[in-house]
Amino acid sequence: MKKLGKIFLTIIVLLTALVLIFNEPIKVKLVQQVSQSRLEHLSKDQIRQNNLRDASFDFSKVKPITVKQAAKAAVKNNAAAIGKIAIPSVSLKLPIVKGVDDTALATGGGTLKPDEKMGEGNYALAGHYMTDKGALFSPIARVQIGDLIYITNLKNVYTYKVELKQVISPRATWTMNNQPRTKMITLITCADGGANRWLVQGKLVNARVANRETLAVFG
Repeated sequence: MKKLGKIFLTIIVLLTALVLIFNEPIKVKLVQQVSQSRLEHLSKDQIRQNNLRDASFDFSKVKPITVKQAAKAAVKNNAAAIGKIAIPSVSLKLPIVKGVDDTALATGGGTLKPDEKMGEGNYALAGHYMTDKGALFSPIARVQIGDLIYITNLKNVYTYKVELKQVISPRATWTMNNQPRTKMITLITCADGGANRWLVQGKLVNARVANRETLAVFG
């Protein structure tokens, strides 16, 4: 009996180890598939409809992304995508989704305020940081001052130039506030294992009509 018990315990330990080893790659793969699908198939009509949907903007309820959460987003694939974001310098290309609920943040960058409009005020987005450098908002940790950030609603393409990058406290909600006569973008993701946040802010450089040429950066 003791021998059987040891064998059973060994099997449990091995299965647990396998789950831990493959958990992160599975999660990353699921997230990347969902993001890519929403990015490739987004249309103006979908954006119009998604802008009318209700969404949660309570960032305090956001939980660390799990395999279950990523799988749910992959199966339902119903995050309210309302645009796209690209940062070529760090190979970031993601859908922009309305709100910051779990499904939204397992898909792309979520809007932090219900009244945000591209090219106006302080367009604030938040996203999950994952250990894989190419997943969700992870590449933001490598953004440098002077890098260009592009966002689009498929009607116009807005270009911002990064002017600020720093680590902030999770309580620094002032970063989302509008600034007088300033058109800017704010990107936020986790830093220091979730204890703090990366903050990246840029000023609007230009706004151009969306066409094959200006949308190429999102492809």
